[in-house]
Amino acid sequence: MTTFETVIGLEVHLQLKTKTKIFCGCLNEFGSAPNTNVCPVCLGLPGTLPVLNRRVLEYGMKVGLALNCSINSFVKFDRKNYFYPDLPKGYQISQFDFPIAKLGFLDILVDGKEKRIGITRAHLEEDAGKLIHDTVNACTLVDYNRTGTPLIEIVSEPDLRSSQEAYDYLTGLKLILSYLNVSDCDMEKGSLRCDANVSIRPLGQIKLGTKAELKNLNSFSAVKRAIDFEVARQTTVILSGGSIVQETLLWDEAKGRTVSMRSKEQAHDYRYFPEPDLVPFIIKSDVIENMRQSLPELPQAKLSRFVSAYKLSTYDAGILIQDQSLADFFETCAKSYPDTKKIANWINGPILKEMNERKLGLTQLHLSPLNLVKLITRVEDGTISNIAAKDLLSDIVLTAKDADVLIAEKGIAQVSDDAALEKIVDELLAQNQKTVQEILSGKTTALGFLVGQAMKKTQGKANPKKLNDIFTRRLHHA
Repeated sequence: MTTFETVIGLEVHLQLKTKTKIFCGCLNEFGSAPNTNVCPVCLGLPGTLPVLNRRVLEYGMKVGLALNCSINSFVKFDRKNYFYPDLPKGYQISQFDFPIAKLGFLDILVDGKEKRIGITRAHLEEDAGKLIHDTVNACTLVDYNRTGTPLIEIVSEPDLRSSQEAYDYLTGLKLILSYLNVSDCDMEKGSLRCDANVSIRPLGQIKLGTKAELKNLNSFSAVKRAIDFEVARQTTVILSGGSIVQETLLWDEAKGRTVSMRSKEQAHDYRYFPEPDLVPFIIKSDVIENMRQSLPELPQAKLSRFVSAYKLSTYDAGILIQDQSLADFFETCAKSYPDTKKIANWINGPILKEMNERKLGLTQLHLSPLNLVKLITRVEDGTISNIAAKDLLSDIVLTAKDADVLIAEKGIAQVSDDAALEKIVDELLAQNQKTVQEILSGKTTALGFLVGQAMKKTQGKANPKKLNDIFTRRLHHA
């Protein structure tokens, strides 16, 4: 039986979060009333001229440099011609033969080893409007607010070999983009959209198979499911003696299947030609170098530094770097508390749990690095138990109160006074001679019963470690 290899290339469209659109002064803002953020320029009215938003160019360079691309110093825009109701000008201003960035790469982990995924190009363009299908009135409405929103399209080489690799590539790409702070990367708002080109070929064959382009992929998990379905479909077609037709397919999330949108014969001929209203220009080499120097520390570099500088495991560091705010919070805590492993455990455990349960980001929780360090210290010095500290964390994130203030208000400080604890231990030893004899005869698990009784007597406020030490010392001298 023929074994097939999957070949996947991804096209990611990223909306850039500039204040205004790419070629006009309209607000680049999500959620406004339909057709309110529009002007003659983005509506393509006769006599209007586009002007390039400088910040869009800077963001394009940032993305390219972060993805290890070469930056094209010659900047040129082109017209991509097609007719659709959401494209008021009848063409889209894009970049054809001179993308802002080209020939880069992004590394992912496959079976514990790094695999390099090539980046063919990243080019700047304007977004189209949005069609709203009104099923009640049997009509389609158009909102042109999104028209002219700045986009960067990032095209990978066909280097991905499974849906999991595609998923890992997308999550790695999204993390880099979030560190650059050039987009909110929100797929629900359409800020980040992805198309997948999928084909199969007999294992060992160099020539690529006929591809299908998958659209309407609204989440990274949907990308995985759609690719898996398409690979299975293409395999079935070929093994049944059929052949794959090059076509564009829409992913139907509800039915869990792809639906044909158009075949190769219906594909657009975009008739690219240079945009006559935007003069080509040169970016000086020192401008590109200054942009390179301004890049933030990127996720992979931060991961390596956290492992080497803070002696964290790759696993712990990997969780922290998934959110810049978490990583920054960790580093602030580490300045005033030496046990970095303990800090990581608290952030990756109880704090992430609070964030997930409350559906809030770290910056929305009322928790300062200083207060977390204080909480950890109170567990360390025996003031409160670890369990009590985790309960206290929930109160802190709600009230923003100081850990010591809450400990006093709730009266949860552990009893650590040796004289008071020794008196309780002596009473329990006298009252439980049978248990004492069991411990002395080798049944050490019975000690847990005595510690439990002592905790009950103190309403859970005794320091269990001190209790254990006192019981052990008393029994050793019995």
